[in-house]
Amino acid sequence: FWAAYTPCDSQNRDAVQLTLEQIDVIRRLTDWYQPRLVLCTSSEDIKAAHKAQHICSLIGVEGGHSLAGSLAVLRMLYHVGVRYLTLTSTCNTPWADCSHVDNPGNAPEHGGLTSFGKVVIREMNRLGMIVDLSHVSVGTVQDALDVSAAPVIFSHSSAYALCNSTRNVADETLRKLAQNEGIIMVNFFPAFLSCRETSTVADAVAHINHIREVAGVENVGLGAGFDGINLVTQGLQDVSSYPTLFAELIGTGKWTVEDLQKLAGLNFLRVMQKVEKIRDDLKNLPPYEDVLPKSKQGHSNCTSEATF
Repeated sequence: FWAAYTPCDSQNRDAVQLTLEQIDVIRRLTDWYQPRLVLCTSSEDIKAAHKAQHICSLIGVEGGHSLAGSLAVLRMLYHVGVRYLTLTSTCNTPWADCSHVDNPGNAPEHGGLTSFGKVVIREMNRLGMIVDLSHVSVGTVQDALDVSAAPVIFSHSSAYALCNSTRNVADETLRKLAQNEGIIMVNFFPAFLSCRETSTVADAVAHINHIREVAGVENVGLGAGFDGINLVTQGLQDVSSYPTLFAELIGTGKWTVEDLQKLAGLNFLRVMQKVEKIRDDLKNLPPYEDVLPKSKQGHSNCTSEATF
């Protein structure tokens, strides 16, 4: 997955334009490197690319501020190839709290998802877009798990029990994630593995094993976060070091080759297939038409609506 990311400073300004420009870059980069790199928008595309020994180029959007409070924008993002949305980045949206509200001294703005935020989840289920809960608050996680009919993901988060960053996931939530049949994809940023500026392969192994023990082998994957971090784990500088990670996991005596296949991608593929099945089950449901209340749109929102 490529993350089409726009800074929180773009919220209520030009976030939609910047997001589309990021998607344009991803699609043009994919075209440039075809056929080795191929655009994938479905689980069948992923399987076909793997069979042909090609690399899938998938698109996600990090941050619900990229919607500008519009379900129509959400639908259009799906149509241009976006297959997951991280509900927040490092800022609250008018309809969801981010993980920063869980830091000491901070308070939730919404207490999780607003009523509009819950409709965003339902529309994502209808479209077949994966709900990503990395970066969101505990309250938003709980609301999303309660509302979503489809499995969710944490695209780049680790275990809170081993590193108490608000970007990580507590054991109680890991157990709920297993019930949801979702997946948490472990982040290799040192601050989320060791809570320090340095970390090792052993730290990554500890997080993966902890999540396996709490949520199950079907519910853990690799998120890394290489395109969004400024420090890397020693021995895990990029994807070429994954064989080292897998060797360490096998060395613990807890992992078989079949388990590693699930960790490396089959677990995510299962989630995507289930999301697609839910989409197909909801095919007769019309699009949601809810509108974000104007009081939630923010005083600095650059919109022409006020003139009509």
